[in-house]
Amino acid sequence: MYDHEITLRVRYGETDRMGYVYYGNYAEYLEVGRVEALRALGFPYKRLEDEGVLLPVHELWLRYHAPAYYDDELVLRTTITALPTARIQFSYALRSSSGALLTEATTTLVFVDRSTGRPMRAPQELLNALGPFFSP
Repeated sequence: MYDHEITLRVRYGETDRMGYVYYGNYAEYLEVGRVEALRALGFPYKRLEDEGVLLPVHELWLRYHAPAYYDDELVLRTTITALPTARIQFSYALRSSSGALLTEATTTLVFVDRSTGRPMRAPQELLNALGPFFSP
């Protein structure tokens, strides 16, 4: 299992009239989490795209437990629980700085060959980078 953690700060423009983070902004937080998790492995999205690999979102699931508010510091843990094939699944836990679980989520993305628009296997170099995290 591969884990990566980042800290985010809620910006004023991300909140709604009730003072909560607007629900649609959580998908953007998840994007930041997975982009930074892949970057930490040496696979920034730009590199993948430059190599002809696209990663569109196939599925998004979220469960809200408690709201986040303007200026809150949030801790987002992004986890890859299985070696990818033609798909890669990310799990997320978004917590307050005090550790309270605010949101849990998963996204499934598909590896797509830019030139053909067809699904493809995960790049071997990415599998090699993830391999040590899944060794018994």
